[in-house]
Amino acid sequence: MNNRTKLLTETPFKLMLSLSVPAILGMMVVGLYNLMDAVFAGQMIGSNAMGAISISYPFTLINSGVATFIGVGSASVLSRAIGKKDKKTMDSIMGNLIMVVLILSVIITIVGTIFTKQILAVTGAEGEILSSAVRYLRIIFIGSIFVNFFQSANMVMRGEGALRQSMLIVGSGAILNMILAPILISICNKFNMGIEGAAYATLIAQFVQAVVTLIHFTKKSENLKINKIRLDKNILPEIFAVGFSAMLMQVMTLLYQTFIFNSASKYGGGTSQILLGAALRVQTFAFIPLWGISQGFQPVAGTNYGAGKYDRVKTMTLVFIASAFVLSLIFYLPVEIAPGVVLSLFIKETNIIQQGISNFRIMFSTYIFLGIFIMVITLFQSLGKATKASAVVLLRQVILFPLIMILPKWMGIKGIWVAIGLNDGILVLITICMMMFEFKSLSSKTNIETSVGTV
Repeated sequence: MNNRTKLLTETPFKLMLSLSVPAILGMMVVGLYNLMDAVFAGQMIGSNAMGAISISYPFTLINSGVATFIGVGSASVLSRAIGKKDKKTMDSIMGNLIMVVLILSVIITIVGTIFTKQILAVTGAEGEILSSAVRYLRIIFIGSIFVNFFQSANMVMRGEGALRQSMLIVGSGAILNMILAPILISICNKFNMGIEGAAYATLIAQFVQAVVTLIHFTKKSENLKINKIRLDKNILPEIFAVGFSAMLMQVMTLLYQTFIFNSASKYGGGTSQILLGAALRVQTFAFIPLWGISQGFQPVAGTNYGAGKYDRVKTMTLVFIASAFVLSLIFYLPVEIAPGVVLSLFIKETNIIQQGISNFRIMFSTYIFLGIFIMVITLFQSLGKATKASAVVLLRQVILFPLIMILPKWMGIKGIWVAIGLNDGILVLITICMMMFEFKSLSSKTNIETSVGTV
């Protein structure tokens, strides 16, 4: 059974498992090495180093945003082309992807390495935390071209249904990073450069992943090859439209976390930044499996929509949402039951941990429902409805910013934690309504095509 037939005919639950498990495992490993960077820094260097990596993290999303912009847009175009058997479009995907990656990565590397300190200053960080963050982030920006090519091309691999190969490439690089990080931190610690060691480990792993990905598309991929490396004006508008909504998620997360860190500095100082840094790293990691499920969902929704199977799109949406809810319990329960234990992974000082326990529970209380939010975004992206996908993404920040501006004035630092949890709860209710309206639209399409077929 080829991938297209599998996507169009296999039973929903079995298809969900076969597509999502490899994507979840692969993305979990990636998320784990990002998480472990902070863990290794906190345990091997100190809390300030962990705080430095945490405040740097939002700005690494500049690269993730670019990779997502190119990769999700390309994967969305690809999956619908597979559904329609459009070979011409399929043949132009990779050459176009590489050219866009080259152009945008060069810009990020130049601007990022020159203005690193100014970029990080907007978080409100000062002193040792700011100094360490500058040294760490500058190295990360140098590797922009490797991470952007690897991540965007990997999304295209998932879009064609090659999830096993995608998982292996992602997993091998992540494992390499987790092996290198403690080794390089230990070596560099001798020269008071431990945080640079963590950055070098990430850079080396991303380089290896980019090389292996390039080999896949030049020698091993059955459906996609690197043909002429050039911009393709025929597919660029659609890639950019869909990819923009996906990139917007990364960009708004950058603004979201930067705004949170700045507010934390204002209302609680460096200690609050360290606590929120640890909590946000856990939340970010907990998002990874939900994004993994969504990566399995994307080719299903796009291919079935392209083939006109609208009822199956609705069914698969609900199956993937239910699966995301169950999976989220793995992260939700430990945080709600033992938040202090989770925070101790990043922070050694007991007195700091105690200050964050109740607030961490509050912040994480609505996480369990966020699978709905992610699946609805993926649904709109897969159907090529970029405006709706962008609207859902923007809602998270539109709701959050007023809450963080108002609640801390009444509640102090606790207001920031409450605002995060309340924001996500409101967001889920709105996205449920948007999903139901989209389902009605799909039902109308089914009825129209049935009537035309009958006539």
